[in-house]
Amino acid sequence: MKLNIITYAYRGLVSTILFIIGKKSKIKDVFAWDDEDRSVNLDMSSLTSGSANSEDFVDANAVTQAKLDEHLQVEKQKFRYVATDIKGKKIKGTFDAYNIDQAKKFLTDEGLNIITINLRSKYDVDLTIGNPLSVAELAFALTQLSTYIKAGITLIDSVRILAKQAEKPQKKKIYQLVIYDLLSGDSFSNALAKQPKVFPKLLVNMVKSAELTGDLPNILDDMADYYESIDKSRKEVKSAMTYPTVVAVLAVVVVTFVFVWVVPQYEQMFKSFHQDLPSITKMTIAISNFINTNLMDILIVIILILALYLYLFKNVRSFRLIMQSFYLKLPVIKNLIMYKEISMFSRTFASLINHGVYISASMDVLLKVSENEVYRRIIKRTVDNLNAGGKISETFKDNPVIPVVAYEMIVTGESTGNLGEMLEKVSDYYDGLNKNAAAAIKSLIEPALIIFLAAIVGVIILSVILPMFSMYNSLSS
Repeated sequence: MKLNIITYAYRGLVSTILFIIGKKSKIKDVFAWDDEDRSVNLDMSSLTSGSANSEDFVDANAVTQAKLDEHLQVEKQKFRYVATDIKGKKIKGTFDAYNIDQAKKFLTDEGLNIITINLRSKYDVDLTIGNPLSVAELAFALTQLSTYIKAGITLIDSVRILAKQAEKPQKKKIYQLVIYDLLSGDSFSNALAKQPKVFPKLLVNMVKSAELTGDLPNILDDMADYYESIDKSRKEVKSAMTYPTVVAVLAVVVVTFVFVWVVPQYEQMFKSFHQDLPSITKMTIAISNFINTNLMDILIVIILILALYLYLFKNVRSFRLIMQSFYLKLPVIKNLIMYKEISMFSRTFASLINHGVYISASMDVLLKVSENEVYRRIIKRTVDNLNAGGKISETFKDNPVIPVVAYEMIVTGESTGNLGEMLEKVSDYYDGLNKNAAAAIKSLIEPALIIFLAAIVGVIILSVILPMFSMYNSLSS
């Protein structure tokens, strides 16, 4: 991982603080957790425990992970083209290929009449925020692929159908790149792996397993169900948090408006009476003046803090570990995070085991796909424990971020030999708890925000009314 000056500054600051407070032993963690992920050796033969003979995979085993990574890192050239389709409609787009001749041939074979095609300059970049293919769209695409393959349509033609259905150029390009890589001789899993921002690592590894067992349609169906369930859970949690978020934003806007515009109006009126103002009124006016004077500075500082937080959270693993550990100690938030992580872990693990992936290889995949550093550490310890001949449940025992119910159900699954089935039940159970936790947070946030807004408005009203009563009494006298 290439680290820039902000990352080094953060690490130096944290190390200095740890040294001052006497936590010297923790300093090495700040640096150790910013290293690249350890290499995950998912040899082709170790991905599946199917009935195939080990001799069938001798050639596959000869292809090392290093060679595969080297193959995936071959950079394509980026082109921008103008073409017309079969209806004569002019189309502008971009495409990536190993050379311009291949790009022309591919686009021509896809039914386009090339007018111009040129290399893109280094300043010609795609401005894409997030994944252009949503989780719901990915699930539906996998369902379609499975249906087409079961109907006897080849994989390349199935992906071509998806490309034709795509209305947005960015989504069409995703499928076109998959087709191009398949035609170039890549396997389906390698073609997906070349677009890591679009296709999740779990999907890539599951497809790789399916290529060995020959069960691609069924695995695509299972992956579609998996991503549909994830999308459904996310939408339910998002829906539960939408109203409190809107109320919070409106509260901030209203309070800011009152301090910036309303309070100054009364301040001018109070000054004209030359009366000594109550303390609460003086405090309100002082806050109003501070906000008016430093509004732009406050906004800039808030934006910079948020930007720095997001950068560090995304790029510095030790910072992410510290923040995620902190969130897991918050009274209400910790349940929401814990239930979500346990549900995701169990569902993913169950999907891998139920498709014949070895437990050790499953843990390596889970290590790749997990985004929570606290649970990544648990998975790493589990891998080490498995390599030493231990059990999965031994790492989970008495762990504060692993619920007792989940631990006991995993122990039961190990002892009965039905680990996959038990993990599915764990996932369903904690998925329900996650939804309930989101609803509980919503029910807590709503009255808290209303009370906060009422208190702020009440203080402002009181600070305005008190001096007016005082002035009225003065005039009456």
